[in-house]
Amino acid sequence: RGRRGRVNRECSGRRCGQRGTVRMSGFHEVRFPMRLALGAIGGPERRTEIVTLASGKEIRNAKWARSRRRWDVGSAINDLSALQEILNFFEARQGRLFGFRFRDPLDFSSALPGDNFSPQDQILGAGDGEKTSFQLIKTYGGVTRDIIKPIAQSVRVALDGVEQDQGWQADEATGRIQFDAAPRAGQTISAGFEFDCPVRFESDQINGVIEAYGAGRVVSVSLIEIL
Repeated sequence: RGRRGRVNRECSGRRCGQRGTVRMSGFHEVRFPMRLALGAIGGPERRTEIVTLASGKEIRNAKWARSRRRWDVGSAINDLSALQEILNFFEARQGRLFGFRFRDPLDFSSALPGDNFSPQDQILGAGDGEKTSFQLIKTYGGVTRDIIKPIAQSVRVALDGVEQDQGWQADEATGRIQFDAAPRAGQTISAGFEFDCPVRFESDQINGVIEAYGAGRVVSVSLIEIL
């Protein structure tokens, strides 16, 4: 039992806990090296189709239901130790085969940038007296994103604004909160947390170069979010 609720690391199958909760396959629960993540360039990407009519007016259509994040971390690799570190990590993931955790330097908390997270940060839903499982989410100006890779032991949960130190579990592999007893009807469930993004390498190849004695770099190393 953790300091705040329990963190569930068990269940090796694809489905665990609440019916319908699917665990991500082909995924290693390890984090991309933090010192290499700090130099990441990137963020959310959307796919919008734009048709310009003869009148000059536009018709815009969203091809993707949600954004997908990608980063280039090559700029942080500027010496031989960093080059060796990313080569080791790449080989351990077998290129694009296995996903892993990535901490987005710009977006890794339920709170606003610079603020400490609290159990009242994100509203997960309302109780109905029967439902016991709630997905961690983060809302961006009305757009909701499922958070499926929270940081173990960081999750804090509140019912009607009152923090709950026990009576729930947080699954760090799916981002679901499982209550021992269903919250009462109308009761507001909220949470605060830090989180990683599930990603994989975008290419099966890394091109490295030795520029001088003790100095090396890679041309580009792209990571893409796994949806």
